[in-house]
Amino acid sequence: MDLRVSLFSFCLIAPLLLHCVRSDDTGTQLLKGLNSYRASLNLSSLASNTNAACLADQIAKQFKSQPCTNTTGSDTVPGTEQQFPNYPSFLSKCHINTTVTQDGQVLPACVPNLEQDLVLTNFTKTQYNEYLNSTEYVGVGIADEGNWVVVVLSTNSPTGNYAPGVEDMSEGKSVNFGRFGWFVMFVLLGFGALVVM
Repeated sequence: MDLRVSLFSFCLIAPLLLHCVRSDDTGTQLLKGLNSYRASLNLSSLASNTNAACLADQIAKQFKSQPCTNTTGSDTVPGTEQQFPNYPSFLSKCHINTTVTQDGQVLPACVPNLEQDLVLTNFTKTQYNEYLNSTEYVGVGIADEGNWVVVVLSTNSPTGNYAPGVEDMSEGKSVNFGRFGWFVMFVLLGFGALVVM
């Protein structure tokens, strides 16, 4: 009986694990491919940027159920790119301020079954290569959902580095004591001053 339960559990969990491996593999392979491409142009490698990856993940989730067409992703005619109506909420979820994204680039591509060679080609042999060929971009975040892969390029500039908002820099949240909290703090400080005297 225990063997049947274990086998049943494995059958339920295996597809989830395979999806995670495939998803991680797509991003890892794409980053290697992009950095090889940049190396062939004598450009520096793109470093992983956690906040850019968070934003890429949010955008990829938005695209997940959208079909591939000749007007989506890297096939989009410049100037007709799809807008991201949820962009402010994506930034909020990733703790990113709008001012640190102005010089960055969001590059979505739709590739059926995320075939690795085609995924890389969708960035290096399309209008997106303009950004990949630039020394301005030094960081990258990559995510994929369904047939979509999203690359977010970041810069070293304060207006393109995707740094977290000021309140998130310490990895903590701001403390709001309220009136009662301040009262308790002053009482404790007063008590501490009496003890020292």
